Amino acid sequence: MSENLRRVEHIVQGRYVMEGAGVRLRRALGGSDLRTLDPFLLLDDFKSDSPEDYIAGFPWHPHRGMETVTYMIHGEIKHEDSLGNTGVIGPGDVQWMTAGGGIIHQEMPHQQEGLLWGFQLWVNLPAADKMGSPRYREITAGSIPRVPVAEGGTVGVIAGALGDVESPAREIAGSPRYLDVRLEADAEITLPITVGHTAFAYVFEGAAMLGDDGTAVHAGSLAVLAMPKPAGEAEGIGTESKAGEAVAARAGDEGAGFLLISGRPINEPIVWYGPFVMNTQEEIEQAMRDYRDGTLARP
Repeated sequence: MSENLRRVEHIVQGRYVMEGAGVRLRRALGGSDLRTLDPFLLLDDFKSDSPEDYIAGFPWHPHRGMETVTYMIHGEIKHEDSLGNTGVIGPGDVQWMTAGGGIIHQEMPHQQEGLLWGFQLWVNLPAADKMGSPRYREITAGSIPRVPVAEGGTVGVIAGALGDVESPAREIAGSPRYLDVRLEADAEITLPITVGHTAFAYVFEGAAMLGDDGTAVHAGSLAVLAMPKPAGEAEGIGTESKAGEAVAARAGDEGAGFLLISGRPINEPIVWYGPFVMNTQEEIEQAMRDYRDGTLARP
């Protein structure tokens, strides 16, 4: 199959910030360098073996108009929310929470010491879904398919599909594909991206050469993958390409681990204030009033 290989358009170095009640984490998306990547709003990488960096956690707080996706690599986090859900997610587990019209939750470390490492992704919701019913889904490590890489490594399918291998995550706005790619030293792979979808890769271990020109991206950096121009655009024809899209990746001599995340852009106005992501300032002000009045979260 003919494929348009995406190139690396921009690289963002993650920055350390303090969030929650005092959690030190690396923010790769959602900072000053890259505010949003429609439909994605934020990507945090929290990794530390020092309890003072994470023990304070994220006590009770609200959300409206978006989704949070927490993926654990090491250690455990306990979740509780206003729907009555409670549970502990550990290595390889995913918590997919749809805030919809309103939810209040907390995420706290379920350990007193040792390494805690995971990622949290914020995904915007279209206007039609922003005031929908909140949902909580826990996806266990054992249910996530791990596809072997011929040259050495695996690809975990957290959301979407890879060929005929599908994630257990279902009914998700934006049809995202979320892959956890682990490559052994010098291994190569070409991974599909849906035509027209926003895509990025966040390297969390080693280094990966990404894109049609093999741009080197090192741990702690996020690479925005540019959309190919439609076929015929250079000639002014404007005919949309029928070829598939993909990104080529090759690991460095120490191997590589990266998240490859893509999704359908919403193309709607974004007004974002703290844990609320809406379309207008009036909607943000209503969310704040609802939270103050105790009417934001509903079962």
